[in-house]
Amino acid sequence: MPQTIVAIDVGTTKVCTLVAQLNQRGQLKILGVGVAPSKGLDKGVVVSIDQAASAIEASIERAERLSGYRISTAYVSVSGQHIASHNSHGVVAVQRPESEITPGDVNRAIEAAQAVALPGQREILHVIPRIYSVDGHQGIRDPLGMSGTRLEVEAHIVTGEAMVVQNLMRSVQKAGVGIDELVPQPLASGEALLTPEDKERGVMLVDIGAGTTSVAIFAQGEVFYTGVIAVGGHHVTNDITYILRTPQSSAEQLKLQCGSAIAGSPPEADDPDDQLEIETLNAGEKQNASRHMLCSIIQARAEQLAELIYQEFQRSNYAGMLPAGIVLTGGGAQLARLDELIYAMLGLPVRIGMPTALIGLTDTLNSPVYSASVGLLHWSLRSESLNRGYHPAEEYQIRGTTLERVKGWLSIFLPR
Repeated sequence: MPQTIVAIDVGTTKVCTLVAQLNQRGQLKILGVGVAPSKGLDKGVVVSIDQAASAIEASIERAERLSGYRISTAYVSVSGQHIASHNSHGVVAVQRPESEITPGDVNRAIEAAQAVALPGQREILHVIPRIYSVDGHQGIRDPLGMSGTRLEVEAHIVTGEAMVVQNLMRSVQKAGVGIDELVPQPLASGEALLTPEDKERGVMLVDIGAGTTSVAIFAQGEVFYTGVIAVGGHHVTNDITYILRTPQSSAEQLKLQCGSAIAGSPPEADDPDDQLEIETLNAGEKQNASRHMLCSIIQARAEQLAELIYQEFQRSNYAGMLPAGIVLTGGGAQLARLDELIYAMLGLPVRIGMPTALIGLTDTLNSPVYSASVGLLHWSLRSESLNRGYHPAEEYQIRGTTLERVKGWLSIFLPR
């Protein structure tokens, strides 16, 4: 019987729960979709456990009604400016040089890579092996079975603030669901949108959420850099609200239906195509506004976002080496001509990424808004595939609390 997979994407504006199964053709069949407005979250961070749990529970109930499946555990996204990363190096002596490198040797090398000093308030979420070296021979993807005396690993370590992570976990658990694993949002989106060729050549994934923008750079087949920018789609909406003096709901609608990240040349005076009738802050009243002014407001914030993306690009030390360019996703990627603006400013190929190759209840999912939700399902498949047939040496197995299960990076990321 096909295994049922559940994903819960907890965002600033929405909580999305997906229930899916993998069919014999390798396609994800969506059995249930539950979307509910977020509550108790600000910029991806839980600020009220009760409200967040209520929103998560509402999303879960809707997905359960459609799928007929009782949800007990799920893969859950984690986002927010508290997410950070760095690359680390680990080296160990192979225990039995006369024989092949064992999973235990690989485990110890990865453990050595994560033995880094962290502030007391931070937790390791993932340790992702990128590349190995055996006796100085570099560029090895899978050292298992090789002979050698010295094993080294370059690993990507993703961390988060302990209290922020714990509050998210408590919110999900209060909604009656256990956590299979917490997955940083850009890594989840990458599973849904990026091909192995993209990751091998070098690509930057930019997931524009409501409160923040998550960035992940992939190279040589694995993640090289992750970061979070404290600007998202809500900043554009707030700019429109304050400058045009219109309600936030109206500003959001204007942004998506009439707005553009490129304002273009100023229109002729009294150009009828430039006139918009919009709501005022007084209920029932209307006012006239310039579409060019609307787009100029949007362009100013979009240019700031592009500059911040460029700064992350430079900070990664991978500048000039992304032939696959930039993939934009998330709700903010729906902004008209944003891809054109970023291409003009950064000079890299830019495309909009959205989930594909889904069957079942997919009417609403073929959108950048749901990239992280669908990506969590793909992530779970990768985890299950890597877990099957591999069992670490007993002394290196990770056991214990739910938090330790969430950080069960070892069995998930070990290459085969």
